[in-house]
Amino acid sequence: MGDLAKKLMEELECETVFTIPVFGGIDISESVVVTWIIMAVLILISICLTRNLKIDHISKRQAVAELIVTKLTGLVEGIIGPEGKAYVPYLTTVLVYIGIANIIGIFGFKSPTKDLTVTIALAVMSIVLVEAAGIYHHGVKKWLHKFVEPVLIVAPINILEVVTRPLSLCMRLFGNVLGAFVIMELIKLVCPMVVPGVLSLYFDLFDGILQAYVFVFLTSLYISEAIE
Repeated sequence: MGDLAKKLMEELECETVFTIPVFGGIDISESVVVTWIIMAVLILISICLTRNLKIDHISKRQAVAELIVTKLTGLVEGIIGPEGKAYVPYLTTVLVYIGIANIIGIFGFKSPTKDLTVTIALAVMSIVLVEAAGIYHHGVKKWLHKFVEPVLIVAPINILEVVTRPLSLCMRLFGNVLGAFVIMELIKLVCPMVVPGVLSLYFDLFDGILQAYVFVFLTSLYISEAIE
């Protein structure tokens, strides 16, 4: 169990890769570097798939690109509904990023979602979008009025909900990713290598993608509630 605790602390520890010598020094952590790598890969793939687009007689490359975009946006639109179509690009991007971030450990990188600051940033971004959507669709007056509905006495609870929502989003994502790591390490202690190898496909692939879907699903529900 001592080894497990040591490995857990290593997973939680986010090392500083390098420091930018401005404003007294800005530390760039491992999670930020891996995020940059994910961004670079996605940008390169997007450029490769979207070159020389045509309306008819499309290439197989364009067909693959259109299939990916159609499936992903269709998945998100099915959750948020037609009223929230303007928010589909953001939600789709978050879905792709978290999905890749959760499974990137297969390639030897430390998942950025194992860094609590990353999950907090994702959650805060989503909740800011939720509240901004409410203000945009209903105006400041109606947005403020929702905090005293159905009666004034529940206003503190409604205000607290603005804080608890991002907290629940970030802790759910962080806890599930970290929990999968702990379970895998416990299995490795009591089972042969064959069993952990098979279960790794579940925790590293299926569960990682599932957690990305859950994050986007909850954010979509919050947006739908804010704009309805």
